[in-house]
Amino acid sequence: MLTTLLGTRRKVLAWVFAICVLLLAFALYLQHVVGLEPCPMCIVQRYALFLVAIVAGLSALPRARSVHLAGTVLALVGSGFGAFVAARQSFLQWYPPEFASCSRDFYGMIETFPLRRAIPMIFKGSGDCTAIDWTFLGLSIANWSFIAFAGMAIALLYALLRRK
Repeated sequence: MLTTLLGTRRKVLAWVFAICVLLLAFALYLQHVVGLEPCPMCIVQRYALFLVAIVAGLSALPRARSVHLAGTVLALVGSGFGAFVAARQSFLQWYPPEFASCSRDFYGMIETFPLRRAIPMIFKGSGDCTAIDWTFLGLSIANWSFIAFAGMAIALLYALLRRK
């Protein structure tokens, strides 16, 4: 059944691309509609999702098997990195340190720093990495992010190691 669902490396890359796009859209929905501020670790996970999406999407387009192989390896590395960051954030949420502060708030950055220093800080995120602001089925965003990255990594690893 797994073979029919995933199929070729090209199909796996296309599925991974679609999942990444949906997850990025959901992250933007949570930020701009629900009003959740992303923390620095959330921003890093978004970058990892974006990287995996670009690699998987571009690798799925041509018919060359060598491109599919290289894209699968690169997407696997990116999803492994994203899973690591999500696991670290989950750990911080389960066992928060005594003094947890990822960065300053948006208005504090603009008031305190000149604009050329404040703009890079804005893209780092302003939420608290240990805070659990949203849950679904008892799991936080970081937990779900880890599950998504791990699932993509397993599918990519399966596609990489399976025989024709």
